[in-house]
Amino acid sequence: MPLPRVLVVGGGFAGVECLRRLEKILRPGEAELVLVSPDDYQLYLPLLPHVASGLLTPQSVAVSLRRRLRRSRYIPGIAVGVDPGQRRVSVLTAEGPQRDLHYDILLLAAGSTTRLLGIPGVSEYALGMKTLAQAAYLRDHVIGQLDAAAIATDPQERAERLRFVVVGGGYAGTETAAALHLLTQAAVNRFPRLDPSQLSWHLVDIAPRLLPEIGEHLGDKAIHALGKRGIEISLETSVTRLTPRSVELTDGRTLPTRTLVWTAGVAASPLVKTVEADLVGGRLATTPQMDVPGAPGVFAVGDAAAVPDLARGEGFITPPTAQHSQRQGKAVARNIAATLRGRPMKPYYHRDLGLVVDLGDAYAVSRPLGIELSGLPAQAVARGYHLFALPTLTARARVAANWALNAITGDDFVSTGFQRGRPATLPHFEHTELYQGETSLPA
Repeated sequence: MPLPRVLVVGGGFAGVECLRRLEKILRPGEAELVLVSPDDYQLYLPLLPHVASGLLTPQSVAVSLRRRLRRSRYIPGIAVGVDPGQRRVSVLTAEGPQRDLHYDILLLAAGSTTRLLGIPGVSEYALGMKTLAQAAYLRDHVIGQLDAAAIATDPQERAERLRFVVVGGGYAGTETAAALHLLTQAAVNRFPRLDPSQLSWHLVDIAPRLLPEIGEHLGDKAIHALGKRGIEISLETSVTRLTPRSVELTDGRTLPTRTLVWTAGVAASPLVKTVEADLVGGRLATTPQMDVPGAPGVFAVGDAAAVPDLARGEGFITPPTAQHSQRQGKAVARNIAATLRGRPMKPYYHRDLGLVVDLGDAYAVSRPLGIELSGLPAQAVARGYHLFALPTLTARARVAANWALNAITGDDFVSTGFQRGRPATLPHFEHTELYQGETSLPA
């Protein structure tokens, strides 16, 4: 008799933590463990701005799934449909046509994609910061703009190439703007024909405050720190249209630019819409035990799930953060094991530990356990938190070594070019076009 199959969709924080815990809880003869993910690594997403700015190599934040998972079977591919009635998942792979995988228990940990909001030009011309390939591409693109500006004879073209716009004032957008601004400030000194004063950085957000997740006081400190560096911050402002050479803002301004980085929030993976279950804010509604009502055998966690936040009270759902995803992965593993063994499940409960925002240049703002910190102490907390949260000793050693080497030797500002020739659009990098009728993965 075949073993019951536990199928996990998504190799991020939640999916990998679930499988690691199941490998410890379940005996080999209790269940078959299968993971479907487009990549054979677990990405430590919070450090992507460090990859884009050159502080870290891409390998430092890409933790091998084969190093972390010993009993689970890995299937490279993208899940594009779920049929709870037949208990099967449709998967696209690079090696052949669509295939269906049967499951007895399904965990949807498919994560999220960049929220585009339907603004003209964004899906065609904006650059993202959601995947490892996007971070690597963005670094090459920024350095490429400096190269092109250095040889430009048209002042208008030079101004376009030296103006950089980041949309999104959450921690992802703020860290990206801070890190890449420091990159260009240091790199421009290697270009004798460029005037550093011509560099222009803009951070734009529709919200009335920067970093609303971390509180008003620390948000103001971050605005002050970034403003002193020369980053212009426009709040209560959004984008009305993006073209290859300019961005139009809701305050009436048109900024000539060849670079707009879009970090204006995330949306749950399009996979959740195929489940035919209730959604909350675009995420799959779950019980506190993280199972999906109306879909027997289906659990959902992480960015794709609206898990009740019992620590905050009735009506709240957990935010899409790494710390919740990791802990939900461990908690749902216990509930999956309990389901297989016919035992009662337990609700998920976790009190938020706070956020850290690394602004580079020995400055950060952090609120660990409700304690507000800024400057170097906050930077120490931010770097320490990331080192602790990285999933393996190997990853921690690589990240620490990269930080130390960069602090001692600086950066050579090399454009690697390994993403050259690839379409740079957000839908292509994040594979969202596969949910619009495509039948195979891009080569």
